[in-house]
Amino acid sequence: MRKVQWPIGTLINMAAVVAGSLIGLGLEQLFSAEMKNILFQAVGLGVLIMGISMALKIPDSYMVVLIMSLILGGLIGQAVGLSATAEFLGNRLEAALTLGDPRFTEGLVTAFMIFCVGSLTVVGAIQEGIEGNRELLMVKAAIDGMVSIALASALGVGVLFSIVPMLLFQGGITVLATVSRQLFTEEITRLVSATGGVLIMAIGLSLLGTAEIDVINLMPALILVVVLSRVRNKLVTLLRA
Repeated sequence: MRKVQWPIGTLINMAAVVAGSLIGLGLEQLFSAEMKNILFQAVGLGVLIMGISMALKIPDSYMVVLIMSLILGGLIGQAVGLSATAEFLGNRLEAALTLGDPRFTEGLVTAFMIFCVGSLTVVGAIQEGIEGNRELLMVKAAIDGMVSIALASALGVGVLFSIVPMLLFQGGITVLATVSRQLFTEEITRLVSATGGVLIMAIGLSLLGTAEIDVINLMPALILVVVLSRVRNKLVTLLRA
């Protein structure tokens, strides 16, 4: 059995987010209400463009898989109450820490989605797990550190606490890739990244106030897209036989 590769790259990434968030929280105190509003709009537009760029990378032949993953993922998320659970836990954490930030949960979830569902996250964490190569995660840490400044300025201290799910998700991929490298094909990485892009688009639209989309309940789509893509590939193989 291979030795487990600890997620050192993720820990460095977390440190960059903490540093950027602290800077952003400091800048927040200097901004007027008008400046915060325009910053919020700028963040929303940036997030929307990021999501579109990621979502467009999905192959046309997998578009039905993506749509079905979103539909079934949303139904599952709603049935088990993912959004309500996340809001409850976020509110409990905010109350326990006596932060007095009404946007705590929104900031945490938004930052986690932006930081952790892109191709850099998946590919970088896989590379660290399989090869011990942390170059991509170092690049990601630098980018996330800069982005966290703007996010924390607009969404508050919840952005800083996004490092907790980051450790579980991104660090978990590194550890899993160490022992199960066959799970992470290029096709799966691209599909997960594209699905994440759709969810990031939804966050951008919500930040801009143009749509109210329950992104948390849609998150099971990130897992379902892997399952359905494998079902789709087996059906294609059978039909061609």
